[in-house]
This record gives sequence, C-alpha cells and structure tokens, in this order.
Amino acid sequence: MFGLHRSLFTEEHQLFRQSVRDFISREITPHNADWEKQKMVSRDSWLKLGENGFLGIQAPEELGGLNIQDFRYNAILIEELGLSGCSGPAIGYPLHSDIVMPYVLHYATAEAKQKYIPKMVSGEYIGAVAMTEPGAGSDLQGMRTTAVDRGDHYVINGSKTFITNGYLSDVVVVAAKTDPSKGAKGISLFLMDNHMQGFSKGVPFEKVGLHAQDTCELFFEDVLVPKENLLGKVGEGFKYLMTELAQERLVVALAAIALAEFALKSTIDYVKQRKAFGKAISEFQNTRFKLAEMAAQVEQGRIYCDYLVSLHNEGKLDSAMASAAKYNMTELQCKVADECVQLHGGYGYMWEYGVARAWADARVQRIYAGTNEIMKELIARKILS
Repeated sequence: MFGLHRSLFTEEHQLFRQSVRDFISREITPHNADWEKQKMVSRDSWLKLGENGFLGIQAPEELGGLNIQDFRYNAILIEELGLSGCSGPAIGYPLHSDIVMPYVLHYATAEAKQKYIPKMVSGEYIGAVAMTEPGAGSDLQGMRTTAVDRGDHYVINGSKTFITNGYLSDVVVVAAKTDPSKGAKGISLFLMDNHMQGFSKGVPFEKVGLHAQDTCELFFEDVLVPKENLLGKVGEGFKYLMTELAQERLVVALAAIALAEFALKSTIDYVKQRKAFGKAISEFQNTRFKLAEMAAQVEQGRIYCDYLVSLHNEGKLDSAMASAAKYNMTELQCKVADECVQLHGGYGYMWEYGVARAWADARVQRIYAGTNEIMKELIARKILS
C-alpha cells in the first residue's frame, strides 16, 4: 500500500507473480460475473489453471507437479487471486491446492497418490475436504459420519455440509468415525470420489456471498471405500486435521488481507472521482482519515502475513500462530469491507460495485476454517499453557 519493499520475495517470485496476474486478468476476472450467476466457476477454468502449472505446484514431478517446496509461490497465487476481487476463485482454487492436496501428498498410499494427484494437478479432478456436519459445526469430535471396517473396504454413512468446491468436486477428503467410542481418537480420514456408489451431492446453497463458490451438502449412503483410500492410520484422523489446519488457516488469512486490500484500492479510486458538495469525496477529512486508518492496518497485516509465510517456509508456524492470523486478518477484512461500503454511500450497496461483493463475501471468512471464537480459544490455550 505504501510501496514498502517486500524482502520476502525474490526476482523469480516476482516473475511468477506477473505470470499469475496476467493469467487472472485474462482467464478469471472477465468470467467472474457469469460464474457468480452460475454459482460456480467453470470446469474449463480448472483445466486452464492446470495447463499453466498453477495447481498443486508442490506435488512431485513424477505425479505431474513442479516439486516446488517454497510456499511463497503458493502465497503469491493466493494473494493475486484476492487482489483481483474474485472472492469465489480466491477461496476455491487455493483450497484445492493448499488445503486438500496436502492430505493426499502427506498421508495417502502410493496407489491413491498415483490415482488422484496427477488429475488434481491437471485440473481434471477438483478437490474438497469434508469435515463439517449439520449438527456439529466446529465441533469435529461431535461428528456422526461413520466408517465401518468390512475387510477389504470401509462402508461410510453420514453427511457433511458447507463443503467448499463441493458440487464440482471429484475427490473429497472425508472425516468419519471408525470408533465412535473413542472421541477424537476414533476419527479417520478417507479419500472418496464421484465413482463410488452411494456418494451424492445437494444443489449449491443460496449464500449471502461467495456466489461463484459451489458450496453444498454431501451425502454418504453405504459408500464402499477401498482400504487403500484410508489416509494414514486408523484413528489418527484428528491428529492429521490438527496438523494440516495450520496451513489452512494461513491460507484463509492470506486471502483475507488480499481481499481487504482490493476493497481499499477500489474505494480509493472511487472517492477520487465521486463528487459531493462541489468537491471530490477524497477531499473531506473524514474520508481521508478513514482511508489512512485502513491503509495503515492493511499494511501492518501484509507485513504480519509475510512474516508468517516466512515462518511456515521454515516449518516453524504453529497452530496458535495460524489461528491468530486467521482471526486477525478476517476481522480486519470485514472491518475494511464495511468501511469501504460506507465511503461509497448508496452505491456501495449495489451488487455491480466490487465493494458490495467484497462486503458480502467477507463475512463468512470469520466462520469457516474454524470460527473466530474457536481461534481465540486456541490462542488462549497457547498463552495460558
């Protein structure tokens, strides 16, 4: 915002950033309004992302990836998607690459990796993760979906809700109880795909925001999941979720600060041109002070997120840090979006204006990936331990 040098990124990173920016302006921004009406992005967009090497860049070369183990590249893609103001794609694409795919890369059998990763990298398969249930919400231990061992396969019954990428998904990481009597130690993770009989989906939800995101319910009725689709060990699912949720929450934080910056930049452009009482709105002290406050906070958030990306690259980002980032950045995103709507006046409430969509899209960020109340509980555990 202030033109500060971001030492986190090298010249190679900036070249990658420009290629991402060019792709977004060509293949995403022009189509986003249509995707919002359709309640989902097009499958063609996923294939184009794959063709350009923007999906699962951390996957090994033998599985179709680029084997780039530098999370700064992932962060650039998340940031540029957010700066475009296309909130649906800014959430759905990174979820596939940076939230779903790590479960497969870290815990899947060699057979499952070979089956799913190449198609996830190409964009042929779209990934989702299914944890939340209608009656459990953020209480993962309260889930009721079960997986019963039947020898060479598991039989899964239950349902999940609020699943991002749900309707288009081809492969889903499903959390289920393999031993309901053991609480958290009875949870296991499985890979389920569209070819499995008994796996069905609801229609995309009518949401307040994120209209280009195909969020829906998933239903499992005696779904036969082969043993090789178990992720890691039986009963270790909760531990895997806790391990991977740190990156998930960092991803949400990175998207949040970028989307906040989009709203702020859009508003700065607007107030310079919009006139009231014979002069530009930008000349009024209230406008200038509001913009100054937001610019300072967004810049601080950007530096904070850069620091956490650096820590994550070194393997030093823990759950409490990621929770703090998710909490801070999503609260800031909502605050900035709301202030920006106010500075637009009545036009800020019109859907044709990017700031209106940014405001509607922001609100859910404080809910998913663990509510911000849960984030505060996790932070408190760390500081009081």
